[in-house]
Amino acid sequence: MPAPINAFATNFELALVFSGVVLLWRYVFSPTARAHTRTPLLVAWDISLSDFFLFLWIVICGGLVFPVVAQQTARALALSAQTKLILVNAGFQGGMLAGVGIYLLCFNRSRSRPSFGFTASILPGIATFLISLPLIVVVGLLWTGLLKLCGLPVEPQDAVAFFKKAQPPSLLATMIALAALVAPLTEELVFRAGIFRYARTRLPRWAALLFPAVLFGALPAHLPSFAPLVALGIVFSLAYERTGRIGTAIVAHALFNSYSVLRIFIDPTAT
Repeated sequence: MPAPINAFATNFELALVFSGVVLLWRYVFSPTARAHTRTPLLVAWDISLSDFFLFLWIVICGGLVFPVVAQQTARALALSAQTKLILVNAGFQGGMLAGVGIYLLCFNRSRSRPSFGFTASILPGIATFLISLPLIVVVGLLWTGLLKLCGLPVEPQDAVAFFKKAQPPSLLATMIALAALVAPLTEELVFRAGIFRYARTRLPRWAALLFPAVLFGALPAHLPSFAPLVALGIVFSLAYERTGRIGTAIVAHALFNSYSVLRIFIDPTAT
């Protein structure tokens, strides 16, 4: 990459992280923020344990069945390995999203449904994204250092090389759409609007925050990104709890994924 573009990208990234530090201080650590107690706006999910397990079962079935269908379709059409992998990933995300939809439309007996409020969620979502950046940087550095200290490999995700090698452009555009649009919607509905919303009134608060975040961090099955993603999941849950709108977490997640994709093409060492 040309030096001027690389310098601009580095400065822009530093500006985002610095903005996150400022917001983190203003809304979390400043004396004013600590003195001002806000009542969480998230409404409790009043469903039974059996209904919650039904929700999980439908989502998991969707995430297992749709990729198999996508794989068989790709095989029947003799599609390339790259296209096949993208179809399987789309099937996984789409299957879980379909599971959420099926549960909400056919089985949900609760009067409390996830509140989206995307228009009202834009600014809080941007703030949540910026606040997450310095936290992810710190957690990532500490986690990477721990892995190296333990002699464990710190390798980029397979998706990094996959994005860089994606051809033709339509394939790359599909991958970006999945990462920036479909995955944030699906994962926030499952992990935050589903698991966290149920757990927050039934488990100790630390456990309700940590449990879905650990599942979220384990989803990519990539050890170097595990701890940063756990931290990210906790931030998204706190933002959802504070605003009561899942749209806040979806917007923040979409921005984070878009930022991560952009870094893949700018920073060759991105993980």
